[in-house]
Amino acid sequence: MADRVILNARIWTGTNVSVRDAERKREPTAVAIRGDSIVALGDDESIRMWIGPNTRVADARGRRMIPGMTDSHTHIISGGLQLARLNLRDVKDREEFVRAIGDSAKQKKSGEWVLGGRWSVESWKDARQPTKEWIDPATGDVPVFLPRMDGHAGLVNSAALRRAGIDAKGPADPPGGEIVRDPKTGETTGILKESAMDLVERVIPPPSDRERDDALRRGVEHANSLGITSVHNMSDLWELEVFRRAHAADKLSLRIIAYLSVSDWHVHLEKVKHYPVRDDRYRVAGFKGYMDGSLGSRTAYMKEPFSDAGPETKHPRGQLNAMADPPEKFREMVAVADREGLQLAVHAIGDEANHLLLDAYEYAAARHGPRDRRHRIEHVQHLVVEDIPRLAKLGVVASMQPYHKADDGRYAEKAIGKERLAGSYAFRQLLDSGAILAFGSDFPVVTLDPWAGIAAAVGARTLAGEVWLPTHSVALDEALYAYTAAPAKAVHREERWGTIEPGSFADLVILAADPFTIPQDQLDKVKVFQTILNGRTVFSQPE
Repeated sequence: MADRVILNARIWTGTNVSVRDAERKREPTAVAIRGDSIVALGDDESIRMWIGPNTRVADARGRRMIPGMTDSHTHIISGGLQLARLNLRDVKDREEFVRAIGDSAKQKKSGEWVLGGRWSVESWKDARQPTKEWIDPATGDVPVFLPRMDGHAGLVNSAALRRAGIDAKGPADPPGGEIVRDPKTGETTGILKESAMDLVERVIPPPSDRERDDALRRGVEHANSLGITSVHNMSDLWELEVFRRAHAADKLSLRIIAYLSVSDWHVHLEKVKHYPVRDDRYRVAGFKGYMDGSLGSRTAYMKEPFSDAGPETKHPRGQLNAMADPPEKFREMVAVADREGLQLAVHAIGDEANHLLLDAYEYAAARHGPRDRRHRIEHVQHLVVEDIPRLAKLGVVASMQPYHKADDGRYAEKAIGKERLAGSYAFRQLLDSGAILAFGSDFPVVTLDPWAGIAAAVGARTLAGEVWLPTHSVALDEALYAYTAAPAKAVHREERWGTIEPGSFADLVILAADPFTIPQDQLDKVKVFQTILNGRTVFSQPE
């Protein structure tokens, strides 16, 4: 007999990426669960046979059921930290921006920092970049460090610059970064790009173990409330111990596949190869790397200069990250990790950064021969059109965040011009080429809510409400697949994750509204009624 049976549902199984309306009428309506797995799927009558005296039976009341969702690119602990910090994502103008920072500074005790941020000025009427002069009067001696929305630039005040030893005399820009200065006086503006942010971050007191554990708990609970049962996490070295503690205490109501983000993979090769925890709740799969920065910060590495780069722009084509410069050095590091059988997840946004990364993956495959690698490119935002088929040919996973398209669509054409957009946010083109397309959020860069991403991938609307690059969109079934079955394939776990079928883990989501019947412009409003992991309810709304 089953431990748990759910009847009267409308089940999208995830086993078929495209379901016709006629087939949808014959969808399964019930599922039987024993232990952590699905043992039967069918109509209500057939599944009732699995009900015994101790079986818990639930009526889904006609609600839509889908597989547990996966976010293929998160920072779950930093997201949990951000949930308790200053959030500037939705401020409307300079006045509100400065007021929110000043109010936060007033609440700080001696030695505490104003942290958080995730700001963006692109939707403001006056879209000038902020400077330290904006916030110094409101913050005084309270140090401030506020990353931009994408995390590739940050705003600091004078108090933070003093603590980091940065002034008009120095230091020089670190490799792969820029301390933005007034071109006439050399005075710092308060904006730091890429590795230059490290100069300030290293003087910020780190969170305590308890704060880190609490941040993970907040992040996991938030994910469960959104129907997320697994994440592919881009992890700093210290985060592995936080995950291990939660796993040992059986407090992970989330499957975590971690990619270790370190600048030198050689040093940590043995740690990743022989990490002591490798099960279906938590494992370290390989390394996370960086090729470049972001479009919004103009640090994405492009084949040609940014369209809006001026004569004073220090890096008109953006920048290669220090670990990828020179590309030949990075290529050899990729080859070493590939030789050891590790899976790589490398950030690349600019078209030239993506081109160089594909070259590195191709080089590793040529050196070590055929293997089902499924190396990944994180973001894949801008490609030269000729590179689109290379991902499928090399078996490279396109790990993309569709909400970034909605965000960047407000200014991408200004940044790179109309012609280069042919290979930008190419969800449709990559899917048609045969590549594995796995969707995520990059939380806390943007919301963790998968339905915000699905709405962007399907509806093609920017945050300004304009339809943009609609020929790059995917259908609803395809977007759902990219949040369920495809992420399981991306991490070699498709046999038991990402679908609703006998033998799969009982990771299920019951939705409060059916995305297949509501208007397309309401997709971002879909809410979760219940989330189930391993057959156990980890989130539930009141009936």
